[in-house]
Amino acid sequence: MKKQTLTVILYKEDNMYVAECVESGTVDQGESIEEAIDNLKEATKLYLEECPFVETQPRLVTTMEVTYGELSCA
Repeated sequence: MKKQTLTVILYKEDNMYVAECVESGTVDQGESIEEAIDNLKEATKLYLEECPFVETQPRLVTTMEVTYGELSCA
C-alpha cells in the first residue's frame, strides 16, 4: 500500500461543496465539506489504482488580493 499527501481545493457551488484533487484531476462533491472530501478520497483512490502517477512534492496554496477598476477596452 502506498500513501501520499495530495492537495485539495474546495469551493461551494449552489448547495453542494466541490472538492478537487490538484495532482490527479479527480473531482467529487458532497452536501458538507467532510462529505465532499470523503467522496474525493474514494474517487482518487479508485483513479490511482488504475492510473498511478509519479510522486510530486506537496504544493503550497495561498491567496492574493488584487485591486482593479473598470477599464475601457476600446
